[in-house]
Amino acid sequence: MDQLTIADRKFNSRLFIGTGKFSSNEIMKDALKASGTEIVTVSLRRANLTKDPDQFVNILDYIDPNEYLLLPNTSGANTAEEALRLARLAQSAGLPNWIKLEIHPDQQYLLPDPIETLKATEALVAENFKVLPYINADPVLAKRLQDAGASTVMPLGSPIGSNRGLENQEQIKIIIEQATVPVVIDAGIGKPSHATTAMELGADAVLINTAVAISNDPIRLARAFKDAVNTGRTAHNIGLSEEQKEAHGTSPLTGFITE
Repeated sequence: MDQLTIADRKFNSRLFIGTGKFSSNEIMKDALKASGTEIVTVSLRRANLTKDPDQFVNILDYIDPNEYLLLPNTSGANTAEEALRLARLAQSAGLPNWIKLEIHPDQQYLLPDPIETLKATEALVAENFKVLPYINADPVLAKRLQDAGASTVMPLGSPIGSNRGLENQEQIKIIIEQATVPVVIDAGIGKPSHATTAMELGADAVLINTAVAISNDPIRLARAFKDAVNTGRTAHNIGLSEEQKEAHGTSPLTGFITE
């Protein structure tokens, strides 16, 4: 089986699903099931990490930790120090020591801060976290993060929630070419075709949230993304034909009946 290996774990699915923006936790739960995902990202700002009952519904009640790897994310952190604090809080609450590292102080475009991300990665790896950092499609930074011990690199296709697809294909190709850890395309994927393209390029996985969560039918679209990821991965493994400048007929140009 063509499994995805991250750190010390193997996964059958190459589709990560985020849990923000769903109209209800019940719909989110059903969409996760339909997607076939095994890795679910959860914003620490939305989870009740205390033992006390919350007057509001706790999102963690809808995600079975025996079925999914819970991947806490540090969305909302503006600095490495804030991200470290959130990661330690999640660990102390009993969540896995896996962390999706997000540091984006710019609230307009939500672009990740490369300096703070590298700084936080180094510190978290030293504390034995499995770090999955969200980054710009920057091949140099990707290599630095790999050297620092990151378990994956997660370059954006386009800004978070933009649904614009892979606007950074050439940089992503370089990251994939040089990667020593799995490459997960994170952010901007708005259509199943975007996910297929990412996988055809050689990405190891993709992360989807907004496109599924705000769709008219999150459950069916989650299933479509599952199929799209599998299709793209299969095509990549088989090997795609090279593009040609000129036309090449698929039928013979000699030996016709009239000759």
